[in-house]
Formats: sequence, structure tokens, C-alpha cells
Amino acid sequence: MTEPEGLVDLSAVELRRHIATKEISPVELLEACIDRIAAINPAVNAVTATCYERARQEARAAEAAVLRGDALGLLHGLPAGIKDLEDTAGLLTTYGSPNFRGHVPAQDGAVVHLLRQAGAIVVAKTNVPEMGAGANTRNGVWGATGNPFDPMKNAGGSSGGAAAALACDMLPVCTGSDTGGSLRIPAALCGVVGFRPSPGLVPVSRRALGWSPISVIGPMGRTVEEACLQLAATATGHDSDPLSYPVGGSDFLNPPPVDLGSLRVGWTIDFGFCPVDSGIRALFLQRMATIRPLFRSCSEIALDMGEADRCFDILRAGAFVAGFREVYERAPDTLGPNVRANVAMAQAMTLDDATWAHMEQTRIFRRFQQVFQEVDVILSPVTPVSPFPWNLPYLDSINGVQLENYYRWLALTYVVTLATNPALALPCGVDGVGMPFGLQLTGRFRGDAALLGIARAMEAAFAQTPETRRPRPDPRRLAQATPALKAIVTHPPILNATASNAGGKVAV
Repeated sequence: MTEPEGLVDLSAVELRRHIATKEISPVELLEACIDRIAAINPAVNAVTATCYERARQEARAAEAAVLRGDALGLLHGLPAGIKDLEDTAGLLTTYGSPNFRGHVPAQDGAVVHLLRQAGAIVVAKTNVPEMGAGANTRNGVWGATGNPFDPMKNAGGSSGGAAAALACDMLPVCTGSDTGGSLRIPAALCGVVGFRPSPGLVPVSRRALGWSPISVIGPMGRTVEEACLQLAATATGHDSDPLSYPVGGSDFLNPPPVDLGSLRVGWTIDFGFCPVDSGIRALFLQRMATIRPLFRSCSEIALDMGEADRCFDILRAGAFVAGFREVYERAPDTLGPNVRANVAMAQAMTLDDATWAHMEQTRIFRRFQQVFQEVDVILSPVTPVSPFPWNLPYLDSINGVQLENYYRWLALTYVVTLATNPALALPCGVDGVGMPFGLQLTGRFRGDAALLGIARAMEAAFAQTPETRRPRPDPRRLAQATPALKAIVTHPPILNATASNAGGKVAV
């Protein structure tokens, strides 16, 4: 039905349907993905460790299951990329840290186990900042991930490798995770969808502070429908995560249809305090003027976010000290500057600080929910700037004003993290320099299915006009590009057999 090189352009939903009807073999789909990775990954460095031979064995087994008429999982035969913060049994998992250059886990993390149960075939890991710290995907093991629309610019983070791999059609399924915006920011910068679900919806087995709601795992996709498919396969209760609970995945597979003409939309450029570049402010207002006629009402809202910056500083620092205090005290030089900064911040804090932060988050949560008495969804920019060069570790100023730490430029997303509402990054055309622009959709508390329905309806409407349509990178240009040197720190090459850099080079 489709030439092998064209298979990668099909959505995960289409691919899964054609696998079930025997029109596409999992074997030929996997080989098409491997070919696309070989052609394009050198330009963007999104895919890191691979396990092609094992994936080929699993693809043949998946094909045999189809031919036997076996019951098939939601993701049966679909090649998957796993963010390099998630453990993968038998496949190198570095967390982007030189401390774990040879780490091959014996067991899968919870979300990887669920993906395999649903029939996905793990093919590779996708790049991250060290330990997920920061929104620029670069580390001393694999180097930096470039943006598919300009490989010299950053792809966001910490799910930057996943976002770039999806945008380039390397893999139809990629996982992400989010604390301060790690799903939403790379999705927006690369022109794909990133969904931060409500805490507990997708189990997180690696979280040291199991009762904290700020870090979640969620799906990414080229479309909302792809994100829904992955969410349906991974949303469940799990005994490794005390926040998780039993839930029906089918609720997310086909979210309820939404009439945009019935929606009450509230919008904010900056939540009342977030730094936003003047160009992004103007662009956001332009987009709001364009889409305003789609809705029943669309008006600017005022929010009281309290001391959100200080609150997030304390909660984030607590999570880092829980994970890294021992190595920080024993060998701090083995950790990157972002991780060290967060642990050092935590060590200067007191129990009074921690108590205040939890109380302030509760106050933010309660005030935030009151807004939804008047609106059905909140729209805002995802990022305050267009993608900047990846060789800048982070953004240190906006509109000429110095930012106080390496993640303050993420305030547009981490303020929603504090509220704990589900949020989604939806592509909405390009900015003034031709880079992807994304809208952040924030839904009601625990209103994940409803928000996905809204996002799907908006995505369909946006596709009708070039101004708001999802942008696509040019794979031919990327395949012909000269690979940019993306090494950050010099280290010996990895010798593990499962750690072949699919782009043909290791960051050395």
C-alpha cells in the first residue's frame, strides 16, 4: 500500500490499524524507521543508544502474532523511543550523565513495561539534559540535540530527543516526562504535541519523592491522536507509584468530541509574572486574534499565582536533593552545574521553607481552580522565546532583564505544574523567524480526557489555515546536512554493544 520510505510519514494510529489488517508488517515498519534514523539523526542527534537486533527479533515475533490472529495490544508492532531517564532492561540508560556511561538496567521502568505490554517495540533511547535538569537537551555523554527546523538551535528539554525524533518521523512512539515543562517545551520548539497529564495518571516508578505531584510521565506525538494512543496504553495504577490509581485507558483513546463554538476560553500572556520576550508577546496576541472566532468567548484573564517562583524553587530543589545528595556530598564534581545548583539550593533551605512551599502550592492550586468557574480552558504561550542556539546552556535574560537562575525562563510552564492541572503543548504555526510556535492548553483539575478533546478539535481547526497549521521540517534538507559538532564534554567512547549512536558518532 505504501512504499517503505513513506511508512514513517503515517501516524501511529494509521500504522497500528494497517498492522492489524496485514497491510503493513512490523518488520518493514521497523526497517523504515531504522533507515530514517540513519539518514537524519546525524543532523539532530536525537536518538542515542539503540538495540536494533533485539528490535528486529521482536518485530518478527509481532508479525507472527498478526498472522496467527492473536489478540493485539494498542501499540502492537510500533517502534518506540524511550527517554533516557527511563530504565530499559538490557539497553544502555545513561540519564545523560557521565556517571552512568556504562549503566545497563536489569529491569524496565514502569512506563516501559506498560509500553511493551501494549505491543510496542523498544528501538532506542532519546537524548536528555543531564539528569533531566534544564530545557536544553545537551550532556557530556551524547552531546546536544539540535532543532529539526535549524539544527544549530536547541530542541528544548528535557524531552528534547523525543520531540526531535518525532518531528523528523524517526519513530511513531516516543515517551516524555515533565517537571517544569519538559514535555511541553520541547514539543512546542519542535512542532509536535506534548501532554502533561494529571499526577498519578501514568505511573512513575523512578520518583524518589513518591508523594510529590510535580514530576509526571506523559505521552508525546506528532498529533493529539498519537498522544491519546500512548496515554491509553500507559494510564493505570501501579504499586511503584503511590499517586497512581486504576483508570480506564479507553477513556483517553477517543476523548469526547468538542464543539469549539461552545467553549469559554481564557487567555494570558504571562500569568501575571512570567518573563516573556516582546516578540512572543506580539505573536501570541496575533494568534489569539486569529483563533478568537472559533470560540463562544475568548477573553484575557487575571490570575493570582502568589509566590510561584519561590515555591517552585523549593519544591524542585527538594526533589533534586532526594535524588542526588549522596553523590553531591561524595563527589560533587561528577555532577553537572545544573544538578549541583539545585542540590546546593536545597541544602540552604530549612524545614520552614519546605512547609511554606507546600502551603503555598496548596494556595496556588485552590485559587487556580476558581478560574475554571468562568472558563473551560486557559491558553498561553508555552515558551517565552524562539529557540536559541544549543551552545548556550540556558537563557540568562529576556527583554534585557537578567534571570536569576538557569530555569527561570520556564516559568510559563512550571506555574501550571504547581497548579497540577493537565496541560498540553499544541503546534500553532511558526514564529517570525520560521521556528515552531506552540500554545499551552491548560484544562480543569483531573480533566485530562476533556482537555484532549479540546486539543483535538483545535488541532483540526488549526490545520485549515497555513498561519496555524502544524509546521513540518524538511527531511531532505536534514539528510543532506553536514552533521554539526554537538559534543559538550570530552569522554572516552562508549564500548557497550547496545550503545551504538544511531547518528554514526558518539560525542567525544
